[in-house]
Amino acid sequence: MSQQGSDISLGKGQGQSKGREIWDRMRTSPLRWPLLVLFALLVFNLVFNPHFFQIEIKDGHLYGSLIDILNRAAPVLLMAMGMTLVIATGGIDISVGSVMAVAGSIAGVLLTQFHLPLPAVILIPLLVAGLLGAWNGFMVAVVGIQPIVVTLILFVAGRGIAELITDGQIVVFENRAFEYIGNGFLFGLPFTIAIVASVFLGLSWLTRGGALGMFIEAVGGNARSSYYAGIKAGAVKVFVYTCSAVCAGGAGLISAATIKAADPHSSGLGLELNAILSVVIGGTSMNGGKFSLAGTVVGALILQGLLTTILTQGVPVQANLVIEASVVLFVCLIQSPRFRQQMQTLIFRWTRSQPSLAQPTGDA
Repeated sequence: MSQQGSDISLGKGQGQSKGREIWDRMRTSPLRWPLLVLFALLVFNLVFNPHFFQIEIKDGHLYGSLIDILNRAAPVLLMAMGMTLVIATGGIDISVGSVMAVAGSIAGVLLTQFHLPLPAVILIPLLVAGLLGAWNGFMVAVVGIQPIVVTLILFVAGRGIAELITDGQIVVFENRAFEYIGNGFLFGLPFTIAIVASVFLGLSWLTRGGALGMFIEAVGGNARSSYYAGIKAGAVKVFVYTCSAVCAGGAGLISAATIKAADPHSSGLGLELNAILSVVIGGTSMNGGKFSLAGTVVGALILQGLLTTILTQGVPVQANLVIEASVVLFVCLIQSPRFRQQMQTLIFRWTRSQPSLAQPTGDA
């Protein structure tokens, strides 16, 4: 009987220890603040928009605000995941929006003028996007030009390349097989969700299943030290810029398939900023080093969820960008240890300056 009691006590002790371990990990995880903001956003919609969580089934497909957020966030999610690896090396890629336009334009021309089969329509734009990314990586790693300068050049030139490919026109097409990429469903969910999930799992396996993730963080943390450690920093940088461009190319295919047209003018316009914001909100430092793909996903969902919330609450369009910028600033501030420490100091000083309610008065 005493043996059973000791076993039960031991089990309880192990359970409590495991619970404390999980709680400590959650409390110190960089994901806690983005998840808290996302949770607050969902609670706000639960209170002020009862239909926000409503899911309907039509023709075997799921529809609702939550599904729309996941579906519409897909292009930004793809670009942001590739951007995460670039920023983790201490670089930046502001050309992803233009690469997105190039990939969509190539796909539109291949469908309308060359009538190529679907595999070629998908692979050729991704290959071109990868070459553009490799060019960025080569110029940064080998030539030594600053990342923002190199990608700014492609940011401008890429949009021009997309317009040259389509002769400055919006290319409209009809191809159900290709349109399935942006408008199809798999297991009741939009096919774009399956694409994003596959890319996330693939990148997670590449970066966390082996040494690649450590190489990326080492290059971003201290490139000189990583060189002396035998890490080929140049090859790592070429890889991450290539990966970023391929992800942007995939986003371009999704965008073109969704609207059934290749628009070289507005495709991907401004989305590079949303991709960077998603990475920052997710907890990855712009200085390089540690990165979190899961955090980036949460950051992109916060941005898309915020946009959906603004639209459903009937906020004037003129105020959308101001509200979005304010929320992003708030999220970045609460993630800053220095800001939180300063706020705690101010609160402590303010409470010390207030007269104590428990202090007896002279009349007493």
